[in-house]
Amino acid sequence: MAKKIFKKWLPHVSDIKKNPALQILGDLLHDPNLWHMNRHSLSGAAAVGLFSALLPIPLQMLVAAIIAILFRVNLPLSIALVWVTNPVTIPPIFYFAYRFGLFLMGEHISMDISDISMALILEIVEKSWQPLLLGSLVLGVISALVGFFTVHCFWRIHVLNAWKARHEKYKRKRMQQHTNQ
Repeated sequence: MAKKIFKKWLPHVSDIKKNPALQILGDLLHDPNLWHMNRHSLSGAAAVGLFSALLPIPLQMLVAAIIAILFRVNLPLSIALVWVTNPVTIPPIFYFAYRFGLFLMGEHISMDISDISMALILEIVEKSWQPLLLGSLVLGVISALVGFFTVHCFWRIHVLNAWKARHEKYKRKRMQQHTNQ
């Protein structure tokens, strides 16, 4: 079942509850709806996690946890997907978000991509946070929609395939019983 696939890859409940950054949420972490694994909860969690991952702010995991609690979606998946942006992927993702924000604002600044570094990213944030924020928010919404519908469709396809397999097994069993009589 699709549930087994997600359980295999998601962090364990106890690991999340022990996370120091999430301790400020206190008893809110004990809501059982945050740990459910169904199509709605996991699709929503994918949207929350991917949106939060693209926010150009620190403590993205905390933001994802708060949004997951507000929308009552799966907390482990929301938090796990925040790590799409990590120390290796942050510079190219936020550079792209910055350039996309410039495009949306109708501005153009030429810059050599070979010069990209964390120092350059920090300079861009200081001087031009508006295009970065706009690009990140729009890409976050797009990523959230893609994540939501991808998980939703994956779950549905997986359930339909499991149903077909059970139906075929039942048909074979019935045919075998008829041939034995």
